[in-house]
Formats: sequence, C-alpha cells, structure tokens
Amino acid sequence: MHDDRNLVEARLKRVLDERVRPAVYPESVPLDVAVWHAPGEPVPVEEGLAAEPEPIEAGARWGAPWGTSWFRVTGTVPKEWAGKTVEAILDLGFDENMPGFQCEGLVYRPDGTPVKGLNPRNQWVRIGAPVAGGEEVRLHVEAASNPVILDYHPFVPTHLGDQDTAGSEPQYRLARMDLAVLDETVWNLVLDLEVVGELMAELPVDSPRRWEILRAVDAALDAIDLQDVNGTAEEARSRLTEVLSAPAVPSAHRISAVGHAHIDSAWLWPLRETVRKVARTTSNMTALLEDEPDFVFAMSQAQQWAWVRDHRPEVWARVKKAVADGRFVPAGGMWVESDTNMPGSEAMARQFVHGKRFFLDEFGVENDEAWLPDTFGFAAGLPQIIKAAGAKYLLTQKISWSQTNKFPHHTFRWEGIDGTRIFTHFPPVDTYNCSMKGSEIAHAARNFKDKGVARHSLAPTGWGDGGGGTTREMIAKAARLRDLEGSATVTWETPRAFFEKAEAENPQPPVWVGELYLELHRATLTSQAKTKQGNRRSEHLLREAELWAATAAVRAGFPYPYEDLDRIWKTVLLHQFHDILPGSSIAWVHREARATYDRVAAELNGIVDAAQRALAGEGDTPLVFNAAPHARAGVPAGAAAAPATDGRTEVTPRTGGGHLLDNGLLRVEVDGRGLVVSAYDIAADRETIAPGTAGNLLQLHPDFPNMWDAWDVDEFYRNTVTDLTEADEVAAADGVSVRVVRSFGSSRVTQVLTLAPGERRLEVDTEVDWHETEKFLKLAFPVDVHAERYASETQFGHFHRPTHTNTSWEAAKFEACNHRFVHLAEPGWGVAVVNDSTYGHDVTRTVRTEGDAGTTTTVRVSLLRAPRFPDPETDQGVHRFRHALVPGADIGDAVREGWRINLPERRVTGAGEVAPLVSADRDAVVVTAVKLADDGSGDVVVRFHEAHGGRVRSTLTAGFPVAGVAVTDLLERPLAEAEQAVETDGDRIAVRLRPFQLMTLRLKRA
Repeated sequence: MHDDRNLVEARLKRVLDERVRPAVYPESVPLDVAVWHAPGEPVPVEEGLAAEPEPIEAGARWGAPWGTSWFRVTGTVPKEWAGKTVEAILDLGFDENMPGFQCEGLVYRPDGTPVKGLNPRNQWVRIGAPVAGGEEVRLHVEAASNPVILDYHPFVPTHLGDQDTAGSEPQYRLARMDLAVLDETVWNLVLDLEVVGELMAELPVDSPRRWEILRAVDAALDAIDLQDVNGTAEEARSRLTEVLSAPAVPSAHRISAVGHAHIDSAWLWPLRETVRKVARTTSNMTALLEDEPDFVFAMSQAQQWAWVRDHRPEVWARVKKAVADGRFVPAGGMWVESDTNMPGSEAMARQFVHGKRFFLDEFGVENDEAWLPDTFGFAAGLPQIIKAAGAKYLLTQKISWSQTNKFPHHTFRWEGIDGTRIFTHFPPVDTYNCSMKGSEIAHAARNFKDKGVARHSLAPTGWGDGGGGTTREMIAKAARLRDLEGSATVTWETPRAFFEKAEAENPQPPVWVGELYLELHRATLTSQAKTKQGNRRSEHLLREAELWAATAAVRAGFPYPYEDLDRIWKTVLLHQFHDILPGSSIAWVHREARATYDRVAAELNGIVDAAQRALAGEGDTPLVFNAAPHARAGVPAGAAAAPATDGRTEVTPRTGGGHLLDNGLLRVEVDGRGLVVSAYDIAADRETIAPGTAGNLLQLHPDFPNMWDAWDVDEFYRNTVTDLTEADEVAAADGVSVRVVRSFGSSRVTQVLTLAPGERRLEVDTEVDWHETEKFLKLAFPVDVHAERYASETQFGHFHRPTHTNTSWEAAKFEACNHRFVHLAEPGWGVAVVNDSTYGHDVTRTVRTEGDAGTTTTVRVSLLRAPRFPDPETDQGVHRFRHALVPGADIGDAVREGWRINLPERRVTGAGEVAPLVSADRDAVVVTAVKLADDGSGDVVVRFHEAHGGRVRSTLTAGFPVAGVAVTDLLERPLAEAEQAVETDGDRIAVRLRPFQLMTLRLKRA
C-alpha cells in the first residue's frame, strides 16, 4: 500500500481548522452590548450591576490596564431556534494562546448570581438546552482588563506591572458577542477527531494501530460534506466508533486525572486580582461539577478558599455543597503554596497548621498530602514538617524544569535531615496545566521512570494562573481516553485515591536523601531584598510576640492576642507564596508587600512592648529582654535581667594603613582599602582569612540570564567580576568599629565593621544605596579552611552540601539557600558566616599553589540583584544588611550566633528580673516557639528541636505549675504513640531527641 500518511494527516488538520470547528456554532445573532468602566479599583457587584452603561460595538477598544469594565449583553433567542441548544459566545478580545495571562470575566445574572468565568479557552455561557425560542437574554460581565506582562517576546521590561505606572491606554478590542446555536454532534466530532488524531501522531509509524486510526480518519473525512458539515457529522462520527471503542492493553500506563487550576496567589497580577481569579475559577468548576458526574476538582491554598468565603458568599455556598459531595477537594493542607527554601522553621510549620486547620474547621477534611506543583525546590527539613502536620504524601512537578540533571524517579520516598521519609510523586506529564492533549498523555507514559514496578501517575488537569481550570473539552477527551488502545488510561480521581493506589502498587520505592534542589530559578534567593527582609523580620517578631505575650499571660494575666496573632501569621504566610517571597512578581505586588511588612512590624512591636511592660512592672532597674533560645550577656533564654558587661575592644591604627581591632579574643586587621586581611583567633592561635586574600570583599558581576530575569542567575555570570577595592573613606568609629565608604557605578556602600567586647565575632553592617541595572552584588569571605562540605541552616536543623564539583549534580548547586548561618570546619576549628536577612550564597574552594599549598574556601553572601523583568525597578534604593564572621565557631556557635543577629536584645526599665516561661538545659535543644494553645485553653505550647545534628538528652523546665504534658503534632493534637518520648517530674520534662528531631509539647497549667 502506498504511504499516504502525511496526506491524510494534513487533510485532517485543514478540515478540522477550516470546516469542522467553525461548524460547531452554525447559526448566530449578535447581542446588544453596553459597557460601564469602573473608576479606580473594582466595585462591589451590586454597584456594577446598577451602573448605567453606554453602547459599545464589537471591534471597539476597551480596558485600561488593571481596570474593571462592566458589560451588559442583551438579546432575544430567535423563535426558529426552538428545540436547539443555545449559548452566548462572549469574547472580550481573548488570545486563545494565553489562558490566565490576560483579560478575564465573571458572568452574572441580573440578580447578582454568578454564572461562570470567561477565559480564552472558555467563552461560552449556556442559555438553554433546549430553548423554547423567544427567551429574553440579559447577562452582565465583570471584565478585568489585566495587561499582558509575559508576552510572546517574554521578559521585556514593562511598566504595566503597577497601576501607578501602567498608564490608561486600552488593552483589548471587543470581539464576538453573539447568541449561537451549539451543534453538539459537530462539537463531539471535533473531540473525536482531536483524540484520534493526537493519539495517531504519538504512535510509532510502524504500529498497526496507527494505520488503523489513519484509515478510520480518512473514512470519517470522506463522510463529511464540506458544504454541509452539520448534516454529515453523525455519519463521520460513526466511522470513528470502532477505533474509539478498542480497549487499552492491560499493561497500559494509568493516569489519575485531577481537575486543577494552578492559581498563583500573586505573580503577574496583584493580590486583589487573585481574589477575583479564584471567584471566576470556582464558579466555573462548581458549574462543571454539576454537568459532569465523573469529574473531580482539587484546589489547594486555604487562603484562596478563605477569599471565596469572605468575598463571594454566593459562590462559597456552591463550593461547600461540592465539597460535601466529595468532588471539590481541598488539597495540600497549606495556607498557600509557599516557597519552601526560605521560610523559617516556625513559618513552614504554620503553613500546615493554618492550612490544615482551615480545611478541618470548614469541612472536617484532613489532608494527607502536601500539594506544591510549582515551588522552586524543596528544603531538606520539609519531610518531618509534613509528617508532624499529620500528612504523609508530597506532590510536585517543578523539579522537571531542572536544566542540568534529570531527576531519576517519579515516585519515591524522600528522606529529610532527621530521617523522616515521605512518599513523593512527580507527575511525569511534566505540567501542572495538563489539557488532555494526546502528546501530554503519551509523554506521561513514555517519561514515567518507574516502569516495571509501577504504572500509575497523576495529571493535574486544567488551565491555571486564572485561566479558568478544567474545561468541558478536557473532560470529553478524558472520557474517550478512559480505556483506549494505544493510549494510557485516564480516570478522574482525588489526590488521596491516587496516592493510596500508587503506594499500594509500589510499597518499596527508591529513596532520595536530602534537599530536592531545583537546577533553575536560583536567583529567587536574592531578588527583591526588602520582601525577603520583611519576611525574616516578621518571622522573628512573631516569635517575640508569642513568647512575651504567653509569658505575660501566665505571669501577669496579660490578655493573649489570639485573633491578632492568627491574622498576622496568615498575612506573613500569604507573603511566603512562591512568587512573592522569591521576588518574582510584578512591582505592584512588592510595593504592597513592603507596606504590609511595615504594618506587621508596627503591630507586632506593639504587642511585644505591651507584654514586656506588663512583665517588667514599675521600676527603674535596667532590664534586657532576651528572646533568643540561648543565654546572652548573662540573660537566660526567654528571660529578662540586668545585662553583664565583659571586656572591651581597642581600635588602633594599623601599620601600612587601616585599623586594628582587638578585644582579647579576636584580632582583626582592616587595611587601607577597608578589607579584612586578618581575623586572628587568639585562643586557637589560628588565622581565619586565607593567605593572600581579603574578607569583606564586595564583588560585582554582570547579571543577564538567558531567561526568567528575576528568577534566574546563570553560571556564566561568574566569568566576569569586579572587586570593589577602592574606598572613599576608611575611618575608626564609636571606639569599637571601622567605617568604610565605597562608590561604584551609580551606587554607594557604607559599611561599619564592629568587634564587640567579649565576643568572638566581627559584625559587618552594610548599607547599599543601589542604583545598578542587571548586576549582582556579592560579599566574600575567603577563609583558610580545608573542608569537603559545609553546613547551611534549614528548617529545624542544617543541611550539608559539598564544596567541590565532582559531579554535575554538585556543579549545578552554584547558588544555594541558607537561613541564618553557613558553617564550615576542619576537625576542632571552624568558621561561621551569619546573617539577619539574606538567603542566597555560594561556597567554592581552591588549592593555593604557592606558600603552604593549603585550601582556600570562600563563602560569598548574595546581597542584591537588579533584574528588569517583571519589575523594571527591582531593588533600586537603600538597603541595609547585617552579617557577622565568627572565627573558631563550632556548629553550636553557628546556631547561637544566627539566632543572636536576628533577635536583638530589647531594653526596658522595670521592677526586676523576669524568669523564662520554659527553659532547656542543653544548647543543642533550640526552642523555636513558646505560645498559648490555639484553642484558647490557656495551655502552654512549646516547640523545639535538636539543632547540632546529634542525639541529646535534655530537661525542659516550666516556670509555672504543670498539671499534665502531652506530645502533640503541629496542630497541638496529642500523639498517643509519642508519650514514651518524655518523662515528667512536676515542672521538669526529660526528653530524648535524635539528630534534628522536632517535638511539640503541650503543657497543661495547674
């Protein structure tokens, strides 16, 4: 037989595009359209419905950036359409290639009842099936003219990302606004042809099945009269029946489809617009659930559910019913789909506390899974947090974006720093916006890494980013793929059902130990420095507010601010969303974030001040409140007392220029360039700075990645570097410090280097007035340490990374995340670099070819970037950072100094000392939270972990009478199986912890 495959395939494409798809709506009449443009921000629904619109014609331009326009569409169904299915086609000017990234609408009836969302792939509104003819149609559309930020030519700088700079030029041109007859036979023919055509294209050319489909397609096309598609569609469908009914082979890959709409809580739109995106999508999905009995939809992010509840009560009622029916599924058990690299220990825990509690309180639903398809890598401390929250599964897809190394598994157990293992799945479909294309389904089956031991994967199905979720077309295609020869099988299932099946068929999957590092988007650890500083400051202020409010509540009857703390936590957790904290959102988002963090700080400082005044009482004794988990200056952790003074620092001129700082523990030389050329540990008789190098070295790199400006830094940035060694000023200051001023480009840096009395640390306070573009600023400390690995802090512990690049996996980690410290050591001696607000860093090593041939290991802190997309003014302005170099530090010193720099002491005058509410007798036991129980019972909740990486026995002492102790999960629910982990004796609680183990205790007050 002659090979006519290309001929038939080309014929299929043209007939579908030019004849069959246009015949889906064979008859139409125009609607009358009028519009009212709301001034400023969106208005309440009742105001939009009541406004008096003005006529507008198809083809007219509308919609200033970030504006809201209310369209009124009216018309009459022709009487001759009686008995037919009629829909309104409402095209606001959509580009079908950009679902979720442009204008969107929500359709209302005249009484304000929401009907469904409008999106580029979802432009229809059902009027009747069938209609009687003569019906009057009146609909209202709340249309958001969100500008296109990420266009066909991506990453072009634009000022459209903030309403303050976006201008007023209309963004869209109104397109088709019609009543139309839907020919369901032709609609089904389109889907039949799409499914078989897409399947055919994925089968091997020498596959008999491919040729069977080709012949059936050819026959179906022969049956179509191109001048009467509607009259011949039924016959064309009949010629495809046989190939569409052939069952899948028993070994076919099995896909659990989960309806989904990955809505970023903020990204290329502000938070307020996400509230509306969620309303549009949930309106769509609840309507679709009513029409499609097999369909299941899952939505994550408790914050988004709360927005529906609080802003769209009429939609919320439909959502609650669908949840009760088991088909609209709360997923993930987190407040938002947060970044997981940068949030601190408690914040990561509270993501699950607030997320799971919301779903429990609202629906009685307990989530088994963490759902994070789009997060930019996963910190090694996360598995035990997931388990401590009462969950046992993780789903993500983003690791498939890694540039260098292909992750070797799709289903595996992920082991965290404490040994906890979580059953984890990466959907091999490699998208969280699956649309049921044949290419996607075939890719999932081919790509699945666990063939032979498993055959099950998950496909999150639906348009995300506000694109409206799953469509009726996707559901129709899934129905055809349920059991189809040549394809993977597709079944709608909940995440829980998928995970239970996947775990049952593969009970001993491979294990991956340590972080799940994304080999992409590394610059999200640095972009938008003030957003990151706001997060870090808020986390520590929340610790202080809970600690002092709980202490004051127990000691002085202080009213514990339950509601305020709950609200503030949710605000901070929202801003940990994976495009806000990482700095990859538009200018509007980060402008609002800065203002929000300022309000949070003011409110939390108010709570702290009030609680401390209540504790201190009336008096003139100077007290230092120490919120850190370690004693400081003679003040116990979580206590207040008069500070001890110990030692002094001398600042003297240095031979050759510069200054010498000496406090008897360290002797630091700052040369005439303002660089640290020596940091000598006097007791250890050991130099810190590597020979021939200098610390406190600011280095400037060009920074223009190939893609994803705010997200990425590509390794070639290192090829060019400028060492900022010229100083405008190097002078002694305050008797214990050296002040260094530098100018470069259009920017200026002022640093204050301080050697505190009685402390083995050099503090470096840096102020940068930053006005560079597409540059990367680093702060380097080359140290004389031979180490094959180093430690960086993560949630509830620390994680080791290699300093070498033996493999491509190691080389890919050229920029990594730490929390408060980085530590590297030889046996018996080490160095820590601690910070108060930075996350990105790199560590490299070289072997000196001259002199002692020793190893120089350089720690570089990432300070600032200046990408131009999506915020063209990223990080312009003044920034302040605090770092410290700690010579002679072991891992315990690194932990302690990291907490110290983030929790400055507070000075208050009062009547006398304040004893800690709870204390631990081992430095390795770090208390991360002291608070009152969320249920208002007055119980004291204490969370702590082993922080040094070893086993420890410790006694916790409560500073109040204790009537009972329970080991709990993160939601403060008792864990019966864990009771043997503690021994109680009155107010003393003995615990045993394995390395990095997290524990939560609930102490009932007598």
